[in-house]
Amino acid sequence: MTSATSRSPADRTGLQRIYRGADGGRLVATVHGHAERSALLLHGGGQTRHAWRKTGLALAHSWQVIALDQRGHGASDWANDGAYAFPDFARDARAVARQIADRTGLKPVVIGASLGGIAALLALDDPADPPFSALCMVDIVPQMNPAGVDTIQGFMRARAAEGFASVEEAADAVAAYLPHRPRPASLDGLRRNLRHDPDGRWRWHWDPRFLDGPRSVNAEWDAVRDTLMRQAALLAIPGLLVRGAFSELVTDEAAQEFLGVARTMTSVDVAKARHMVAGDSNDDFIAAISAFLATITPLPARATP
Repeated sequence: MTSATSRSPADRTGLQRIYRGADGGRLVATVHGHAERSALLLHGGGQTRHAWRKTGLALAHSWQVIALDQRGHGASDWANDGAYAFPDFARDARAVARQIADRTGLKPVVIGASLGGIAALLALDDPADPPFSALCMVDIVPQMNPAGVDTIQGFMRARAAEGFASVEEAADAVAAYLPHRPRPASLDGLRRNLRHDPDGRWRWHWDPRFLDGPRSVNAEWDAVRDTLMRQAALLAIPGLLVRGAFSELVTDEAAQEFLGVARTMTSVDVAKARHMVAGDSNDDFIAAISAFLATITPLPARATP
């Protein structure tokens, strides 16, 4: 399958490209660079593709960087049936990886933060024919700290329905949630993560059913976690776990348990970073990702029988 490409007024530094998810939904990506080898970037829950802007620009000199709005997020379609369980995101990741491989002849590397990392690992259900050339998981492992999950989802839910009177009010909420992070001088980045609804309120740019719908991201988590650990043990491609040194979601013990199972994975801790690694310490994050990517030789796409 090919995808449409156009210049987006909102993304003057990159091209906008449209992919199709596993259920046919429209998935919007920003693409930086023109190299044959590709890196597919999957954001965390409640984020959008714009969270990767600095990373995309930094990697674009040697990689085609494809930052995707996952289903129900940003400019991508909301799922008609409210299907936002991890396996649904994994099916989309496989579908998009296949479209990238069809276009370039090479399987992409995948870099997934939180939700995106789980979706990427879950998509690796066939060790003999992985959809990706390599896997980078950003501050996520199957054995997540429940208290950290509750804190993150609590913040996401707090104003999901009510929204905010202004972007500035949303910025105040983010500053209270992330007091360790300097408040940005510009609100442009935050504005990209909000939608301005007809009632005049600003709301997070994701479908509320993602957390509280009929098939939410929390659906059947115990079974998903067990599947992730089984697939980690069978992982046959190079991998990297990038962890925030002060992560509220990935403890030292959980990271070591995961790395003991996923034998092809190496790891790096980013100093001074919490769960939002790229946002907390972007330069160190990019350095870690760049060093990993320098070791990767992309796999050729498997010819269609």
